[in-house]
Amino acid sequence: MEIRFHRKFIKQLDLLQPNQQTAVEKAIKAFCDNPHAPELYNHPLKGALAGHRSISAGFDLRLVFIETGGYVTVMFIRVGTHSQLYGS
Repeated sequence: MEIRFHRKFIKQLDLLQPNQQTAVEKAIKAFCDNPHAPELYNHPLKGALAGHRSISAGFDLRLVFIETGGYVTVMFIRVGTHSQLYGS
């Protein structure tokens, strides 16, 4: 699996608190081990983000990504709280 990070993801990650950044790092490591691990709550998104997927990093943090080729390549594009990412 090739993991990539969009520049917007990196900017949003830099704005998080240190404990949130650590949670994101742990979620990405768990994702690399098993993208469908139950604690990640990996699921497809709907509406404006249809075609994207999301995983949980604990707290209220979500990581939005696009995968291609059955998880051959994964691009993390956004990170933030549920309300920051989805507006509700």
